[in-house]
Amino acid sequence: MHKPLTVVIPVLNQLHYTQQCVQSLLAGGVDAADILVIDNASTDGTAAWLAGQPGLRTLSNRVNLGCGGAWAQGAFHADSEWVVLLNNDVLVPPRGLQDLIEAGAREGLGVVSPGLMEGTLDYDFSAWAPRFTQEMRGVVRKGWFHGVCFAVKRSVFEAVGFPDTDRQLGGHEDKEFLVRCLRHGVPVGTVGDSVLHHFGSITQKALKQDSRQASLGDRHHAYRRMGMGWWERKRFKSQQRGQTAAWSKAEQSGHQGMTLHMLREGNGWRPL
Repeated sequence: MHKPLTVVIPVLNQLHYTQQCVQSLLAGGVDAADILVIDNASTDGTAAWLAGQPGLRTLSNRVNLGCGGAWAQGAFHADSEWVVLLNNDVLVPPRGLQDLIEAGAREGLGVVSPGLMEGTLDYDFSAWAPRFTQEMRGVVRKGWFHGVCFAVKRSVFEAVGFPDTDRQLGGHEDKEFLVRCLRHGVPVGTVGDSVLHHFGSITQKALKQDSRQASLGDRHHAYRRMGMGWWERKRFKSQQRGQTAAWSKAEQSGHQGMTLHMLREGNGWRPL
C-alpha cells in the first residue's frame, strides 16, 4: 500500500530558501522521510546542509537537469499515492499539503494546486493562512493548476507520463504538463482549502542573472512541443486570460476581495 504523499523539491543553490521551505514543511507536520530534495548540481552549501538533515531523502545530480528533469526524477522515485511537486522558494502552513490533497480528493481532481500569495513577506503568513483558507475553503478553479506547487495522483503519471525533461522548455514545463493533462481528460484544479506564500521564482531569476539571458527557454519551441501552431497558441492564451479574469472577478465579489492568486504590493494585496 502506498503512503499518502511524497514532496519533491528541485533545488539549485539558494540554500536560504530551501531551508525555509523544508523547515516549514517539517513544522507543519510533514515527515522528513516524505520529503525528497533533488539537488540539481548546486555549488553553494546546499549539498552539505542536506547531508546534515536526519531522515530527509535526497538525490544529487552531477549536472543541472532542469525543473522538468528533476520533477520526473522525483516522481519516478516516489512511493506514494500523491506526488507534490514544490518550488523551494515557498512557505507552507501547518497541514497545508494535507489539506491540499484532501481537497483534491474531495473534488475528484487528478492534479491540484493551492491558492498562492506572491511577493515580499512583509505580513504575518502564519496568521494570514488560516484566515484565507477559512474564507476560501470550497472555492475551486477547475481546469488550471500552477507550477509553484501541484500535487499529482499516481494514476495520472500512469495515464499521461512524467513531466517533460526537455531543457528548452525552460519555465514552460508546468504548462506543457497542464496541456497534456487536459488533452487526456484529467480533471485538474486550484483550490482555496490550502495556500502557500511564494517569494517569486528565486532560482529562475538567479539563473537569468548569472547567464545574462532574458529567458531560460524557447517559448516558441515550448508551444510546438505542446502541439500548438500560431493560431492554437493565441487562442489558448486568450482563453486562459479570459477565464482567469472571470475567476478573479467572481472570487473578489463573493469572498471579501480575496482571490486564489494575489500579489503583495504596498502592504496590501492585488488580485491576479
